[in-house]
Amino acid sequence: MQITSIIRRAAQINPDGIATICKDRQQTWAQMLARVAKLAGALQALGMQPGDRVALLSLNSDRYLEYFFAVVWGGGAMMPMNVRWAPAECAYALNDAGAKILLVDDAFAPAAQTIKARTEALETLVFCGDGATPGGMVNYEDILNAAAPAPDAGRSHDDMAGIFYTGGTTGFPKGVMLSHTNFYVGGISNVSEMLLHDGSVYLHAAPMFHIADLVFFSAVTFVAGTHVVIPMFTPDATLAAIEAHRPSHVLLVPVMLQMVMASERMAQTDTSSLEIIAYGASPITEAALSRAFELFPTSKFLQAFGQTELSPVATILGTEHHVPGGSKPGILRSAGRPTRAVEIRILDSDYNEVAQGQVGQIAVKGPVTMLGYWNQPEVTAQTIRDGWVMTGDAGYMDDEGFVFLMDRLKDMIVSGGENVYSAEVENAIGQHPSVATSAVIGIPCDQWGESVHAIIILKPDMAASEDEIKAHCHTLIAGYKCPRSIEYRTEPFPLSGANKVLKTELRKPFWQGRDRQIS
Repeated sequence: MQITSIIRRAAQINPDGIATICKDRQQTWAQMLARVAKLAGALQALGMQPGDRVALLSLNSDRYLEYFFAVVWGGGAMMPMNVRWAPAECAYALNDAGAKILLVDDAFAPAAQTIKARTEALETLVFCGDGATPGGMVNYEDILNAAAPAPDAGRSHDDMAGIFYTGGTTGFPKGVMLSHTNFYVGGISNVSEMLLHDGSVYLHAAPMFHIADLVFFSAVTFVAGTHVVIPMFTPDATLAAIEAHRPSHVLLVPVMLQMVMASERMAQTDTSSLEIIAYGASPITEAALSRAFELFPTSKFLQAFGQTELSPVATILGTEHHVPGGSKPGILRSAGRPTRAVEIRILDSDYNEVAQGQVGQIAVKGPVTMLGYWNQPEVTAQTIRDGWVMTGDAGYMDDEGFVFLMDRLKDMIVSGGENVYSAEVENAIGQHPSVATSAVIGIPCDQWGESVHAIIILKPDMAASEDEIKAHCHTLIAGYKCPRSIEYRTEPFPLSGANKVLKTELRKPFWQGRDRQIS
């Protein structure tokens, strides 16, 4: 199981087919294969050794796909970076992974030197944008054109293909290690579950650094389809691309889908090419889905649930269940059934399987489960038990294998499809000189599903306004992680017998009267 075999096959079976469309550029599969081999040679010439991490901080582009295949072709490990991170977070991840090479585009070139100054191992900056190459960087096209094609390094199976940083329970991001097998099996699984076929055209509207979109790199390449790329999501850009390029498939997290439906351009756009609209990362209301059924009458919908540690899909709620007044009442509240690549169990606190219909922790096993967390063996051992990944999500399974999410066992918030770990936000808040302690929780939000809410206790005789705390956090963490709302208290937080803050008590007033305690 080798990621590079996927692109070789695509070039064999569809050499003249269009592989990528981005801005005014397009290339065939044969052309892309040749560029991937040359880019791999260029990265090796820059010093990439087997297993080395090569990072990319960029908006969506066709070069993102070339990077994906070229890094592993040359024997390295990819490291896509969250474009919404603050420079401090970027530097932390680069230092943690020991990355020596960083690719940046026009949008992030201005911050690249600042980030590099905060890192220890980073040696080379590669400019992969379209403008003039900044000083101190080498140009992507120049090094690619000058390089000799590299032979495939032959890494495969459980060799690490990349590190993907997610929020951390300790206050810092942690790197999820995914293998060649993870992407190979995940790609095949997505072909089946997402109903891809020869000739499928996939629109990359979601951010490419996100594993939910990234797994389509291998899936669409498996069917030698076409990758249509827009630099970043906006409702109008997405609708324009749908009309211009006639994609058959697209992934939109619920907030993106709702923004598209609210666009004035929606009524004037021909969306009839869309066969499948997949959504995931957070649930969607039945009212919003009903509206989507009306606005996309020729499209079918499906939901995917998972996490980065699962490469990333664990369950699918298929198209047959996305129909008005479906045959199974309440099924749209389900996360779906296990994919063909995984087995799922619901476990109690002692890791024993619970009875059908009982709530417990969702555990997942299969060839898509991660290798572990980079440089964090203890956290890895806590998360992977006998091959089962403990997801940290609580739910139950019904008598037909449908999984229903109920709560989170891990201290995480999902806002607009992005994971926010409370510890990261608390760590940032705690660096303000006026703050004694804080507790961060997720509260319901109609637009984003959940909103980051901070409860703060200030030091005696100290003051800090809500705007001041928010501005402080923005210097340390990504904007989507920063508190949207803040309240101040003077009384101590409720504590458990182990002296841990009882966030369940803090969350109660906000979630009363709801069927489940997450959105």
